[in-house]
Amino acid sequence: MIQRAVVSEYISTNFGTSEDFLFEKHPSFGVFRHPISGKWFGVLMEIPRNKVYVSEADDEDIVILNVKINPELGEILRNKPGIYAAYHMNKQHWVSLDLSQLSELSEVAQLVEDSFKLTR
Repeated sequence: MIQRAVVSEYISTNFGTSEDFLFEKHPSFGVFRHPISGKWFGVLMEIPRNKVYVSEADDEDIVILNVKINPELGEILRNKPGIYAAYHMNKQHWVSLDLSQLSELSEVAQLVEDSFKLTR
């Protein structure tokens, strides 16, 4: 399990941006913007588990990170444990990473870096 604070600190340190909390209705949703283009390259959210795992009734909150991807890699990525079609984003261009299912920051870091480059 990767902690939200670890991901937020990694992104802030390595990409020169910090979370923007834009949504009054969802104060835990943090958006990371590319410092040059202003485009979103990551969104940290706490959402009910059943929003990602639609076949489950469990509504306990999980932390996900949405990142932009190359659409050609979408199917490959979504077949990996902990990576799903994006919650509340374009499912062709974004994936959701369930931080409770991932244990290696390096895997998340690579996807964040790719997302950052795609939003340049």
